[in-house]
Amino acid sequence: MALAGATSLAAAGGAEAASARIHFHIEAKPYSEALLDLAQQANLTLLGAGACEGKLPQRFVAAMSFDRALDLMLADAPCGWKLVAPDTVEITARHREGERAAAPPPTTAVSELLVTATKRVRDPRQLAVSVTAVSGDELQSVGATDAASGSAELGGMLSTNLGPGRDKLVLRGISDGAYTGRTRQMVATYIDNLPINYNAPDPDLRLTDVDRVEIVRGPQGTLYGSGTLSGIYRIVTHQPDLQHLSAEARVTGADTQDGAPSEAVEGYGNYPILRGVAALRLSAYEELDGGYLDDTVVHRKDANQTERYGLRLGLLYQPTDAWTVSFTAAAQHLRSDDTQYTSPGLGLTRNNRILEPHVNDIAFATGTVKYAWGSAEFTSSTGYVEHAYHSLYDATAVQNLFTSFAETSAYSEVNHTDMLVEDAYLTSRGSGRFQWLLGVYGADTGEHTPAQLLAQHTFAPDVEVYGDNRYDRIRELAAYGETSLQIDPVWSVALGGRVFSIDTHTRSSVVSELFLPRSLDRSTHFSGFSPKISVQRQIGAGDLIYAVMSEGFRPGGVNSGGAVPLPTNRETYAPDKLTNYEAGVKLEAFDHRLALNAAVFYEVWKDFQTDQFRSSGIPFTTNAGDAYLLGVEADLAYRLGGFTVELNGRLSHTRTANPNPAFLAQLPSSLPGAPDFSGGGMISYQRSIAGDWLVRLTDETAYIGRSLVAFDGSFPQGGYVSTRLVAEVRHGRYGAQLFLTNPTNAFSDTFAFGNPFNPAQVRQITPQRPRTVGMTLYADY
Repeated sequence: MALAGATSLAAAGGAEAASARIHFHIEAKPYSEALLDLAQQANLTLLGAGACEGKLPQRFVAAMSFDRALDLMLADAPCGWKLVAPDTVEITARHREGERAAAPPPTTAVSELLVTATKRVRDPRQLAVSVTAVSGDELQSVGATDAASGSAELGGMLSTNLGPGRDKLVLRGISDGAYTGRTRQMVATYIDNLPINYNAPDPDLRLTDVDRVEIVRGPQGTLYGSGTLSGIYRIVTHQPDLQHLSAEARVTGADTQDGAPSEAVEGYGNYPILRGVAALRLSAYEELDGGYLDDTVVHRKDANQTERYGLRLGLLYQPTDAWTVSFTAAAQHLRSDDTQYTSPGLGLTRNNRILEPHVNDIAFATGTVKYAWGSAEFTSSTGYVEHAYHSLYDATAVQNLFTSFAETSAYSEVNHTDMLVEDAYLTSRGSGRFQWLLGVYGADTGEHTPAQLLAQHTFAPDVEVYGDNRYDRIRELAAYGETSLQIDPVWSVALGGRVFSIDTHTRSSVVSELFLPRSLDRSTHFSGFSPKISVQRQIGAGDLIYAVMSEGFRPGGVNSGGAVPLPTNRETYAPDKLTNYEAGVKLEAFDHRLALNAAVFYEVWKDFQTDQFRSSGIPFTTNAGDAYLLGVEADLAYRLGGFTVELNGRLSHTRTANPNPAFLAQLPSSLPGAPDFSGGGMISYQRSIAGDWLVRLTDETAYIGRSLVAFDGSFPQGGYVSTRLVAEVRHGRYGAQLFLTNPTNAFSDTFAFGNPFNPAQVRQITPQRPRTVGMTLYADY
């Protein structure tokens, strides 16, 4: 991990290949300064120079490769180095031979990790963007296994709570509604360089064997394109280690009050196939979350049980310092036997006529090739994603709108998406005054989304009385670029933009028992330009203030569903665009023990899209109007001795205008599913006892403010606190965690929605998981 005060320097021009002989001439001086001289002479990016204390004892003059030079220079130094990218070296402190190894460091504080969300390895404290990086170790230390359970750590990211594999992610309070439908996601989910989600719910990938999670807030249309209106959620996996054989195994068991027990097992193994050149890494997991809601009508106890299992295979081949080839393939299966909402007054029971299972399966493969030379580096990432989910809802309450006979009815919603993605870009190397990036992007996305209403009768089960068999093809092409110029030692400006073209083709065939069949075949085209401009100033030793303007966009589309067609003015929905104006500050104090990242933002969201439901429960998409958001967000971290305190919070105010009369005559003054205030924090304490024993105590707490689930002002939700307490003991390679969630056994409404076919006058609530206590045992080798 790089220190918060990491320095990034490299001279421009005249560089040779990383493995070539370089003529070094470095005077005797403090190691931190000598390392910067080496970086300048080798045209490298150097991170963490401040981690190396002491002084280079004598002049260093030699002609050799940079890796050999680093080995010789640091042979007697209290620090080491590693190559984190073809042109980037990280310096880390180490203990001297014969000294006892220090206890593992406290959990990583805000912004101490390197990030690659800007498509280059960078210290986030030097970027004009609001970004939070959380290490995989820290996520493990608090027991966070996915986006929902890690929200207190992940920079203010919220998640709806419809259920595992059904949730939407929300950043900055920018929400297009609580429901998932045709609109592209607001927060783009990435695995390394691959986007894995188009418009489906978050796949809830388990955070097993990950290096870090990066949260980038604000629209990222320039570098990442459509579907990044409020930011990016990026999971960065551990790459295979070319040098060392290693493995880890973790086993978890937990018991929920008034519910069924839970269990999980996960681990990884790393094997260097050809040491220093090629390696393989395999990660796998399996878990069972016990249910805690009893379905009284169908007589199922603890009905909302969820299973999740998956694996990931990584291959890394690095024949030279200049070439890197990597391949990743992964798959996950997630199934919930029933939903987790109920009605007020029923406690931990529900009275649906049928079970409402949900399946969310995803598989993907991606290959990345990197080549670095002289003053440039080329990266090409090619990936393929298959994402399928299936939900079943109790539609008995509205069955008379579709059929003249039925005892009960179920609505079956299926989505199968396949995406082929190519992203290739060329960047400058080092950290000279002028930096640049040029890229091209292409994506071909196909969706098959058959929907059916199935009437059930004793003598005729599952009879289709309504169906919409729909196919969509979306093709996106884009060219993008970004340049930055350091005007003087403290001021820098950057300009960027993305030119894009999106073509869609929709085919649909609707059948119904009570109405005539109909079909649809329509194509659309969207194109535009997404700009970005930023200015930043270094203040003090590594501190930063910045201002940025950026944009995000989503294409429009066509509605097809419903036994009766929509009115003409609702048949299509237009593109929407969000423009972000932001000013921020990144500060450190007290010898890097205190770190603060804060930003003020103003969002202008024009003609925003939203997924809604007709009175029959059939979904459709429309433009609602305009929204204007003014807000402030902050991350704060402080360390003193064994104590670490991390806090994050967001406060915003929303104003709406220009409502779409085809949707609502008047919009509320807030966005659904987006509380005005939310925050979270972690307090941990660790110390070594009795020699090699390490003890760590952690309290993680998050607050989710009040919001409404619908545009009509109905169904209030939120206003609750979630808490997780963890006590960990580690000795050498072995450790144990004891954890407690929801210690007060609070019963709060986390999400006031569950079933679109429920009559509007009947309120739905989603209670917190009851008090749960568990233990995790782990060992690494």
